[in-house]
Amino acid sequence: MTAANSRHPGPDPGTHAANDRPAIHSAPTLETERLILRSFRREDLDAHAAKLADREVVRHLGGHAFNREDAWRRLTMAVGQWPLLGFGYWAVELKAENRMVGEVGFADFERGMVPDISGAPEMGWVFDPSVHGKGIAVEAARAALDWIDATYAPPEIPAIISIENARSMRLAERLGFVREPDAVYLDELIALFRRRR
Repeated sequence: MTAANSRHPGPDPGTHAANDRPAIHSAPTLETERLILRSFRREDLDAHAAKLADREVVRHLGGHAFNREDAWRRLTMAVGQWPLLGFGYWAVELKAENRMVGEVGFADFERGMVPDISGAPEMGWVFDPSVHGKGIAVEAARAALDWIDATYAPPEIPAIISIENARSMRLAERLGFVREPDAVYLDELIALFRRRR
């Protein structure tokens, strides 16, 4: 191990050592009955920025609309995690409309959180209100979970959800996540869920 990488060897999703993980440089394309989960593309920025400027969407993501620059930062972060971690976020596209309607995936944000969930593939999702209540989020999330289970078989996957976000909590429960005692993140309580194998 060199001095450059000895500080933090990276997360170990499941039983795979960081240097034992498959080399995954971009999001693999996954397909479901109604959806395509794919890597983000530059041309996704308009739809991504519009979604993150929607008050309904950001109500549980800090409460403030994201400007275009911040939306671009989030998009590039979604792409950049794949070669660093071997997992990341997918853009979720409706097949019938060729329209990106959300994002789903896994990350390691190195959150300063109690309890610490660093090193685990933290799951998250954000969807356009036009697809709320249509089963799109659960279909996309199940595809993502099937992929990470087959690729890494992590013993647990955490997810954090705003205390007021009942819709996301119901989705987490449908996906097999169980609520644990609330965590503290940025000096506020946040709901902590875990899915264990």
